[in-house]
Amino acid sequence: MKILITGASGGIGAAIAEKFLSEGHAVIGIDVCAGTVSSPAYTHYAADIYSDALPNIDGVDILINNAGVQNSGRDIDVNLKGTIRVTEKYGIHAGIKSILFIASASASTGAEFPEYAASKGGVVAYMKNTALRVAEYGATANSLSPGGVRTSLNDRVMRDPALWERIMAETLLPKWAEPCEIADWAYFLTVTNRSMTAQDLLVDNGEAAKSNFVW
Repeated sequence: MKILITGASGGIGAAIAEKFLSEGHAVIGIDVCAGTVSSPAYTHYAADIYSDALPNIDGVDILINNAGVQNSGRDIDVNLKGTIRVTEKYGIHAGIKSILFIASASASTGAEFPEYAASKGGVVAYMKNTALRVAEYGATANSLSPGGVRTSLNDRVMRDPALWERIMAETLLPKWAEPCEIADWAYFLTVTNRSMTAQDLLVDNGEAAKSNFVW
């Protein structure tokens, strides 16, 4: 199948690209940065998903909206409006099989930078709208909301022992997910899954469930 992944040059996006390539799929990546994935089955386009200069790509079977920024001053434009532009251009057609949105745990908890949380909450709402529209094609649309993931985006806190200790105290399982784990979820939701749609899946090591009983 032909898989289109935005934000494919690093972190979660690159891990998802590698996962699909390992399963024998043709992968196309879009990112503002140069491509980092090396495979004959991988094609890379350098583009800003919020721009009007998105490449023409036909016949996308699976679309994974992963590109995003954090506390950038452009969170709403890139994370929400850019994701909408990509989905409307590549995802809404009769041949589509699945659309996945990489949202965030903050979409439901609100516990992050204000515009980032708002943008991801909007992504989840837009995912549900998308699911309604692609259902006529027999396609699924879901969102995956990770909590903490060990990527370079989070180096600031991962490399600070004091901050890291505080973060670990906020999860039931004292760890963060690896990008390859999120990639496994992405593959399951778009390829294995054929019946769940219009749902947001939270993968946060129990952070949202953390509750300390005091008596």
